[in-house]
Amino acid sequence: MPPWLLGSLCCVLAARAALGGGPAGAEEEEKLIRVLVLLPQDDAYLFSLGRVRPAIEYAVRSLRESGAGLPPGYAFQLTYEDSACGNRALFSLVDMVALQRRRPDLLLGPVCEYAAAPVARLAAHWDVPMLSAGALAAGFGAKGGEYSHLTRVAPAYAKMGEMLLALFRHHQWNRATLLYSDSNPERSCFFAMEGVHVVFQEEAFHMAVHSFDETSRHLDIDDVVRALQTGERVVIMCASGDTIRNIMLAAHRQGMTNGDYAFFNIELFNSSSYGNGSWRRGDKHDLEAKKAYSYLQTVTLLRTVKPEFEKFSLEVKSSVQKQGLHEDDYVNMFVEGFHDAILLYALALQEVLKIGFSKKDGEKIVQQTRNRTYEGIAGQVSIDANGDRYGDFSVIGMTDPEAGTQEVIGDYYGKQGRFEIRSNVKYPWNHGRLRLDESRASEHTNNTPCKSCGLGESAVTGIVVGALLGAGLLMAFYFFRKKYRITIERRTRQEDCNMGKHRQLREDSIRSHFSAA
Repeated sequence: MPPWLLGSLCCVLAARAALGGGPAGAEEEEKLIRVLVLLPQDDAYLFSLGRVRPAIEYAVRSLRESGAGLPPGYAFQLTYEDSACGNRALFSLVDMVALQRRRPDLLLGPVCEYAAAPVARLAAHWDVPMLSAGALAAGFGAKGGEYSHLTRVAPAYAKMGEMLLALFRHHQWNRATLLYSDSNPERSCFFAMEGVHVVFQEEAFHMAVHSFDETSRHLDIDDVVRALQTGERVVIMCASGDTIRNIMLAAHRQGMTNGDYAFFNIELFNSSSYGNGSWRRGDKHDLEAKKAYSYLQTVTLLRTVKPEFEKFSLEVKSSVQKQGLHEDDYVNMFVEGFHDAILLYALALQEVLKIGFSKKDGEKIVQQTRNRTYEGIAGQVSIDANGDRYGDFSVIGMTDPEAGTQEVIGDYYGKQGRFEIRSNVKYPWNHGRLRLDESRASEHTNNTPCKSCGLGESAVTGIVVGALLGAGLLMAFYFFRKKYRITIERRTRQEDCNMGKHRQLREDSIRSHFSAA
């Protein structure tokens, strides 16, 4: 063989070995778990890469150091991409496959519903497990087809609905008003209330639904509260902490904090950004707010603390602060969830390898993530048969109205479906009046006593004249409508077009029917 040909052959073999072409390279490739993390770069999100990345790397490091988390020789290779809470998540996944000619072995994220929907469909098509602490909307609960490879490691909004259902059964309620802010792009409160609505609707509960934009310059909180007075006495709310406080102040001024109404506030994600249940702000309204908040209870995720959690929290806090982020909540539901997702995948992979399959058998791995209970960073984590985490929740209420002390007054354990009320809890509302929900309609339409139940002659004359005037106005409106019908239809089409993005995503991408209800 000519020397130049021998040299060329050696170069080719060396390059092939470097790329994993040899037996050793093939074995290393088999044991390398490629993880694509799809989260937003923007730190305005509670689940940004800057906040979650330290938790993911803490979990990987813990598995490596323990020596028991992964089979011998296996290792994670993490790739982080900006999902931008939109289509960029899908593009990043497609680019990875197109440019590197290989699929990831595991997808972590996205969180935002509109970003997660197309990625979940592609994950199912490519047989890639997808674990997320997001995608919490009710539409992702249908795992039979396009979302078959999605496992949610944080409690979905429907799980919170199940908790509220248990709470309502405890109080013997079957009617509610749902009030939420629908202002941010990810629409967290909309999807949270959708989860509650789906669960309540299955039980045939009667519901009134009101939404508002808390960022609007034209928002009138007094109008929002007046709208509540036409609904049910049990009010479930989702909005920012400051907006909840303003609503409670307005309700107090309008006489709704006297035992006739029960208010519940949803604190999302174990973060004060959504639904902070504290009344204290250090302003002139604190005293009034303290009185109003005695009629408000806050629903939040149950908090458990292990010794290891303290170490985890300090390390995450240190890493996040080095990036210039300084805030009150360094460890929220998403940070915990993505840490626990790594542990769940490692457990599932071990089970799959034991029965003779490999990391490429995504469907087998997904099956092993379900019907499983394991120890997470903050406590026990249980995933149901549908691939959704059971939710454990707490209810926080004011236990000392004089001091304004707020404490946990009840806990809900999702796996057992059990709601436990702490002893010696006194409710501020009047149980008897709150149960008389059916009287609401007559109460609001008949507020003044009837002094004379008969019709006099002047009343009959007024009715006849009013009928004639009404007929004339009806005819005038008919001709006006006919003349300007084209203009009205054109305007309607323009408004429909402007609805655009959210309606299409809501109905087509996530299969949500909450708005129609």
